[in-house]
Amino acid sequence: MSCINLLKKKEQDSKNNLYHIAIIMDGNRRWAKKQGKMQICGHKEGFKAVKKAVCFAIIKKIKILTLYAFSSENKNRPKSEIIELMELFLFTLKSQKNILKKYNIRLKVIGDIKYFSKDLQKYIRLIEILTQKNSGLILNIAANYSGKWDIIQSTKKIIQKFKMGLLREDQIEENIFSTFLSTDHLFPVDLLIRTGGEKRISNFLLWQIAYAEIYFTDIFWPDFNRYIFQDAITFFLSRNRRFGC
Repeated sequence: MSCINLLKKKEQDSKNNLYHIAIIMDGNRRWAKKQGKMQICGHKEGFKAVKKAVCFAIIKKIKILTLYAFSSENKNRPKSEIIELMELFLFTLKSQKNILKKYNIRLKVIGDIKYFSKDLQKYIRLIEILTQKNSGLILNIAANYSGKWDIIQSTKKIIQKFKMGLLREDQIEENIFSTFLSTDHLFPVDLLIRTGGEKRISNFLLWQIAYAEIYFTDIFWPDFNRYIFQDAITFFLSRNRRFGC
């Protein structure tokens, strides 16, 4: 298919349709410092902002919301902070179980979860199973995640399939490769939002954001609300998406 025809098809399919939003939730620690509070307070307020974002995504009928909660590089932070984060993560999963059911949300944790405690790994799998038949918003939580790791693990899976004779070399193309990523068969990212004032993508969904529109805001994540979310969506709708053509 020619570049022009591909562009037309993309325009017809998804030019102004917003299926998948991804957010780099940055600024919890700086928010806490500015408020004169402990870092864990910033993370707790950050989880409250997650609830607001999820609710607004449901109202706007977004199909997929992917949140960058914990990068692979975050493991280099002080051990005490990581432990607090993991405990907060586990508590939040347990406390929100009924909410996920009530609002028909399907939860999936993407990333190398082997780093987490056995209890947290077990509960992640339990929540994923309990919500796998929910047909509303798909909520991806990227935890101990990196875009490079995602591409490497996908490549390894393809090599295994190839060695087993289940995949031919001529079958390996973009669509096939995408199905081996942690986001599986989901739509690629349409809109990437980053809070906190930094203007970089920090090794997040490197494959999936290839043609995403990117919206940066100086607002720290704990202060993120529906008005800022709407500003990002309005920005997206104003864009002329060309998909590289």
